[in-house]
Amino acid sequence: MNKLLKGIIRLSLVLCIISQSAQAKESVKETLPVLKQDEVHQVVARRVTNYFTQSHYRNFALDGAFSAKIFDRYFKLLDGNKSLFIQSDVDKFRDRQELLGQELFDGNLRTAYDIYNLSLQKRYDRYKYALAILQRPMDFSANDEIDFKRDDIAWPTTEKELDEYWDKRVKYDELSLALSGKNETEIREALTKRYNRVLKTLIQSNNEDAFQIFMNAFAREIDPHTSYLAPRKKRDFDSEMSLSFEGIGATLSQQDDYTVIMSFVTGGPAEKSKLLSVGDKIIGVGQSNTPIEDVIGWRLDDIVDKIRGPKGTVVKLEILPAGNKSKSKIIEITRDKIHFEDREAKLKIVDNERGKVGVLEIPSFYMGLTEKVSELLKKANKENLQGIIVDLRDNGGGSLAEVIALTGLFIDTGPVVQVRDNLQKISIYDDKNSGIEYTGPMVVMINRYSASASEIFSAAMQDYGRAVIVGETTYGKGTVQTSRNISYPVDAKLHPKWPELGGVQYTVQKFYRINGGSTQLKGVEPDIEMSKTQYVDETGERFLDNAMPWDKIPSADYLTVANITPLLKELKSQHLQRIAKNPEFIYIDEDIKQFNDKKDKQYIVSLNKKKREAEQKSNDDRDLKRMNERLDRAGLPRIAKLDDLPKDYKQPDAYLDEAVEILLDLTPKYPKIEISSANKKIISFDLSVEDDTDD
Repeated sequence: MNKLLKGIIRLSLVLCIISQSAQAKESVKETLPVLKQDEVHQVVARRVTNYFTQSHYRNFALDGAFSAKIFDRYFKLLDGNKSLFIQSDVDKFRDRQELLGQELFDGNLRTAYDIYNLSLQKRYDRYKYALAILQRPMDFSANDEIDFKRDDIAWPTTEKELDEYWDKRVKYDELSLALSGKNETEIREALTKRYNRVLKTLIQSNNEDAFQIFMNAFAREIDPHTSYLAPRKKRDFDSEMSLSFEGIGATLSQQDDYTVIMSFVTGGPAEKSKLLSVGDKIIGVGQSNTPIEDVIGWRLDDIVDKIRGPKGTVVKLEILPAGNKSKSKIIEITRDKIHFEDREAKLKIVDNERGKVGVLEIPSFYMGLTEKVSELLKKANKENLQGIIVDLRDNGGGSLAEVIALTGLFIDTGPVVQVRDNLQKISIYDDKNSGIEYTGPMVVMINRYSASASEIFSAAMQDYGRAVIVGETTYGKGTVQTSRNISYPVDAKLHPKWPELGGVQYTVQKFYRINGGSTQLKGVEPDIEMSKTQYVDETGERFLDNAMPWDKIPSADYLTVANITPLLKELKSQHLQRIAKNPEFIYIDEDIKQFNDKKDKQYIVSLNKKKREAEQKSNDDRDLKRMNERLDRAGLPRIAKLDDLPKDYKQPDAYLDEAVEILLDLTPKYPKIEISSANKKIISFDLSVEDDTDD
């Protein structure tokens, strides 16, 4: 008995030693880094601070009060949905909040790194807690729900409050996988890998991570379009400016632990495939010869590296479709060389039964745009068109010089935009080239994502009376940014061992319409709203923190080209009559109303499986019903399920179709504009309208 007892004790000691040894190895392996400022960050911090305080459009004092705002912004960037920190964590550093400005001037960011290191530990602890939750029984029958909109709530006061949120957050992850068909074992395995991968990512954090977020907390507290570009981001920026890269052509953003598609490069593989949509979440990535890897929680730059690759190779993506809270799908896209030329303007001819219309699609105001459009207008002038539509939907802007030159193709000489710098000096940028490349009727299409240069062009066309503006009120970005390298030319000689220093973008001007009004916050209002109901959402500059205010300056000296205001009442009436019986606009109106009705609850998600399945079935049934109605109208066979839809089927663009109808209504009434063959100046047009300087 004693021998047996001794043997058991020895075995226990051995196991204990082995266990402690394994734990020690695991502890070493999982040790979080203690981040600290690189020596070169001191130089970068001082230079960035000088750029922002001396050259930015907004005059501000980097004093204690502004430092306190940076402090709050930093915590918001680190924990926007208040799922990591509790109030005492924030209060721990509160006595240092007014010192941040001086730390920036000195280049000594001690406070920023102390806070970031705490955030690493807090996030690490939370995912350890998430792993523990996975050991509990799964129950999706309760009628509980999770609210993901937490940015406006107070900081939790206890860790228990955070536990309650994370209990629901993990349950949401479990339910999402359950709805995709996975069983309990598969769910635990998938989420264990996912959460451990997040832990691994935290362990791989580097000093630049903390520096980048803190410098952008500083930048975003000045205005929403000012930023610090870390070396890796600067390289990506420069790669895009070099006109080509190889990949799928999608812009990605990190939202919590998800990678979300924000936009597409026009003509790129992602857009051409029609397999992806803005708002889709990429939750897995694989190559043609490798299995899909779950990438939820990965670093965005690491995900981008996995998606990018040589032309002709295949990338596999697991997608959680936008608005779909349940079922994921796997798609394959062949990479290609993405040229900025793929974003160039295109001319499409729409042969309507009422006449031919040209559609100029302009996705961005890139360098060389005006030259390209000039070529397209020469072709358009030979087509005997009834008019031209300039499509600026989703056009986020670009070159100020290009929008001035482009406007000049449609007006004779005159002012295009006014600009005021940080010294309050106002400059008027004119089109100095006499003549008009296209004199016919015009419609300009805009939406709430049309911004910056798009707003300059549509505002000029509206102020001159040159075109009817249709769609939605634009984004409302009325500021101009410049980009600068942080490194000086002399650095290479004086400091040859320095790494890359990155760059900055910051606001240097505000622009104004020629009538004196600003597009900032207010945007450009269309002459004709495309749909009867408007989205009540938070899209637009006015919803961004620290956006510049709206203001107004004196009108420039200009003459309107034509008085189209008296035509608008009848054009609106005809438009409303059409869309009232147009099935596509009925769908649009239903969707907008449904969105607006759920606006206050759009971030609240049920954690009840049956309820979620019923919601998904309802959405699928609605989409299938609509699709079959479309197929009926097109004289095509019906489908049993959405997956049966032919890949070459092109869904109607109701907004564009209606813009064509508006243009054809306008054509017979549009004032004639003629150009002298001698000097290409306007010799006859309607100038009966009075100068309107109201915005």
